[in-house]
Amino acid sequence: MPDADELVAEALAAVRGTDVRQAERQLDRLMVGTGTADGTAAVDLALLRRLVRGVGRLWPRGWQPADLDRLTTRRLGPRHARLVRDAMAGQRREQPGPVPAWWDEQLRELAAEVWWDDDRAVLAGWSAREGLDRVDALRAAVDALVLVESLPPIAVLRPPPGTAGAATARRPAGGASRSGSGMLDRVRALLAKAESTTFPAEAEALTGKAQELIARHSIDEALLAAGAERGDVPGGVRLGTDAPYAGAKALLVQEVATANRCEAVWSDDLGFATVLGWPADLVAVELLYTSLLVQATAAMLRGRAERRPGAGRRTRVWDESFLNAFALRIGERLRATTEAADQAAAETAGPERLLPVLAARGEAVRERLDTLFPGVTRHRLSVRDAEGWSSGTSAADRASLDVGGKRPPPRQVPGRPDPR
Repeated sequence: MPDADELVAEALAAVRGTDVRQAERQLDRLMVGTGTADGTAAVDLALLRRLVRGVGRLWPRGWQPADLDRLTTRRLGPRHARLVRDAMAGQRREQPGPVPAWWDEQLRELAAEVWWDDDRAVLAGWSAREGLDRVDALRAAVDALVLVESLPPIAVLRPPPGTAGAATARRPAGGASRSGSGMLDRVRALLAKAESTTFPAEAEALTGKAQELIARHSIDEALLAAGAERGDVPGGVRLGTDAPYAGAKALLVQEVATANRCEAVWSDDLGFATVLGWPADLVAVELLYTSLLVQATAAMLRGRAERRPGAGRRTRVWDESFLNAFALRIGERLRATTEAADQAAAETAGPERLLPVLAARGEAVRERLDTLFPGVTRHRLSVRDAEGWSSGTSAADRASLDVGGKRPPPRQVPGRPDPR
């Protein structure tokens, strides 16, 4: 009789194949176990240990806990993601070498913690919480294993656990320096109001004020860093771009990133965009993208309600065109705010001091892009619904992002590159 590890390996091979009946037979063998008194517990332990090993092998390949959780949820569903979180917690317990604080914070945010005393009880405890019988639990565990072991390498944005750089790694975007925490609190408050208001003019004015604060803070951080001896390189974050309208979401990421001195690369097959930039700018992109996605969706739903009767047969195409136009127009507004802040800061600090600093930081971000993504391609944006495009542009044009209320003249936006 094969041992538990062999049974698991054979089940994985069968599930990866094309013979459905063979896959079911191998799952039946997992149900039976090794034929010993503790045969089923041995299978459960073998599944967990292999899943833990698989998760651990992803970290040096660029994956982070948040990335793995997001993709598992996207591909298999929340139930499987909760099992993978248990595996991540088990792997963290066994992780040798230094683990950066931000890594543990990601695990805490996912509620990935060791809740069990005996590794043999993990699968049974998880299946009981999920309300699954044993055969469905085994099938889910095997599916999770197949996914984890099939994931490709991605860009390593920060030193992973167990490496020399992990011990000194700073917090990534999402955290904030003490000097910037007050400003970020103000930005979060403005964006929360923008999301909750039902008045488009007020929402865009609040978002404009948030961008203005962000731009000023970015300049302060740039000047502060220029006066210190530091060997930092730009970092990165990954932002989800799940269906529906993944391309429009990726375009919004790109527009927000460009307005905040960052670069964005879209990985359509993995459901995320990678944003590269300096820490303060990455925080800004993450905050603004999250808020603007809420605002864009609300504006799209309002636009649907305003459509003429009989125009609803192409709702999906209209929605996508609306969101693309919204993203491009909002991007223009955000960039205008950033440029105004740069100009004001240059007048205060002196252009001979500020402009070389900003240029050097921008070049460092582009070099980081070329290093991590040497083969990126660009795609042109196509407009599939003129009415949706017009409505999306109008929604973004209803009010000025200038909090003084001065409305810029409407502009026709030419086709621009899609996210990379």
